[in-house]
Amino acid sequence: MSDNIIRINLHMADACYPVFINPENEEIVRAAAKQVNTILGEYREKWGHLNLEPEKIIVMVAYQFSLEKLQLLQRNDTAPYTEKVKELTELLEDYFKKE
Repeated sequence: MSDNIIRINLHMADACYPVFINPENEEIVRAAAKQVNTILGEYREKWGHLNLEPEKIIVMVAYQFSLEKLQLLQRNDTAPYTEKVKELTELLEDYFKKE
């Protein structure tokens, strides 16, 4: 194992998970685990009265994170703008060649 890898324990969903990470990532890794627990707590509070299996609630947490990620990726998709800039650049180049 590399010298720059450390082992930490993450507590999520009433369980402990040992993970190996680079020390510089520890803060964000722990923040991610905390976020999982926060969202999980919100779902448990919201749907606790339904006596759902824990796995079903965890699936909803995973779904929420996946949806948020996809929305961020969609929002940060620069392909349409890149194509438009390329198109406008070609128009400008053609215009200045004629001048």
